[in-house]
Amino acid sequence: MGRVTMVRYTTKPERADENEALSRAVFSELHEKKPAGIAYGLFKEPDGVSFVHVFINLADDNSDAVTELPTFKAFEKTIRERCATPPTPARVSAELIDSYGLK
Repeated sequence: MGRVTMVRYTTKPERADENEALSRAVFSELHEKKPAGIAYGLFKEPDGVSFVHVFINLADDNSDAVTELPTFKAFEKTIRERCATPPTPARVSAELIDSYGLK
């Protein structure tokens, strides 16, 4: 059984570009390291300041493949300072029945 985590937050308008750059650094490191068994996506809402991260760990309930990356630690370090609305995580443990684009 794996875990699905969705985190939504709104940045301060003047910090949205910084937030996106820090997020992109995480994805660059993921593309370089290619950890197995995870799917991770970042979405920006039309307002340009609201972001949604979706992390799916297909193997277990461990998020270390992302949270232990130096780029993620840098992203996380100032997240509360960048936000107008702080991150709100929602987590569920679930068995993947079928998917398109996750495997």
